[in-house]
Amino acid sequence: MFDALILTQEDKQTFANVGQLSTEQLPAGDVLVEVSYSSLNYKDGLAVTGLGKIIRQFPMVPGIDFAGVVKSSADPRYQPGDSVILTGWGVGENHWGGMAQQARVKADWLVPMPAGCDAKKAMAIGTAGLTAMLCVQALQQVGIKPEDGEILVTGASGGVGSVAVTLLAKLGYQVVASSGRVAENGDWLKQLGANAVIDRSELSIDARPLEKQRWAGVVDTVGDKVLATALAQMNYGGAAAICGLAGGFGLPTTVMPFILRGVNLLGVDSVSCPFAKRQAAWQRVVELLPEAYYDQASTTIELSQVPEFAQKIVKGAVTGRVLVKL
Repeated sequence: MFDALILTQEDKQTFANVGQLSTEQLPAGDVLVEVSYSSLNYKDGLAVTGLGKIIRQFPMVPGIDFAGVVKSSADPRYQPGDSVILTGWGVGENHWGGMAQQARVKADWLVPMPAGCDAKKAMAIGTAGLTAMLCVQALQQVGIKPEDGEILVTGASGGVGSVAVTLLAKLGYQVVASSGRVAENGDWLKQLGANAVIDRSELSIDARPLEKQRWAGVVDTVGDKVLATALAQMNYGGAAAICGLAGGFGLPTTVMPFILRGVNLLGVDSVSCPFAKRQAAWQRVVELLPEAYYDQASTTIELSQVPEFAQKIVKGAVTGRVLVKL
């Protein structure tokens, strides 16, 4: 038997309680993992609180990320004792996830632990850090260089945003961090590497189709008016890597930034990212993140604290990454 956070639903209300499960109850999979750490993402917050239609089948163990050690494996790629990471693939949504001391998953969903990393560091990175790295790589792949100008990171206080700020600064870019909590997190964002911090309200406006050019690149986690304003302010030939919808899934913009300024809109997905690309991004993000990041940008909680922190994360009241120690 082992501990797990179990989500149930009654009369369309979601309940989250720590309980015990047996290995035999776990869903089918090739690899059984003893989980060391999981993490709490925005999507997990929606699932645990029931505020988002993330989960269709109950009971469910949430947790879209986890890191741990292989206990048994029917796949030759992984052996007992191997350290592994899982992010995405619908785990914690339609397949029991990482907020349990054991998880059984498909071998195809796993990534070997990168050199220089461990389970705690891996979850301080997690889906958020992997997504941030993919966003930065997307900007680099279309030729956005540090000398081209400022890079805007929206939702910079969150998991993806804080890692993106750190990575871009490490690579020599001039980073402007946008946050709804400047008074609380402005100094912290500058410690992570931001050259300047602006309030989210500067972007949450009804922008004209084209505004004064300002950004060489954008990493956007917010969507809606914030992204629309950022696109209207893009430099000629600039690019926006988009990966989130914390502010809404709408996009009230026009084609003008794209056809008059040659702006590139780059969609970034980490959930179903192919293995080779995923593995390369994991190795690169571990290489780039300084040791100081792990202490500055993460909070560690116990499994019993997840419901409390889930309420906080959906209200935008969480800074950086939240690790769940199993």
